[in-house]
Amino acid sequence: MTEETMIKDSISNVPKAVAAGLVDMASGMLLTIKTVESHPQEVIDILAPATKELFEGELVTTIENLWKKARGVDSDEHYFQEILISSMNLWHYFGRVRSKPETVLTVVCRGDVNMGMMIMKCRELVNTPL
Repeated sequence: MTEETMIKDSISNVPKAVAAGLVDMASGMLLTIKTVESHPQEVIDILAPATKELFEGELVTTIENLWKKARGVDSDEHYFQEILISSMNLWHYFGRVRSKPETVLTVVCRGDVNMGMMIMKCRELVNTPL
């Protein structure tokens, strides 16, 4: 699957999706984005650095390393794979793409979305080879 196809499938298949994007964690860059509603450019501009901070900020990395140590895990693999955030009217899903763990899929859905369906569809996407 290509990056563009993953984003197109996110908008088409995740219930009530209003936006989807891919963030490259290594560079901190937004690879691609698609929205079905208008979103302020300022929000789009900081999506990638905010996503990087969520997954790889200093304290998050410290927590990951402490959990690995406590569980006897000796790996460079990232511990946190998914993050779900509720805002006033939306749900924001962030998930590492399994075949490319330095790539994070972000999907934004309307607040009245069926959470189980949203998570299931997003997980299908992040588990599809990119």
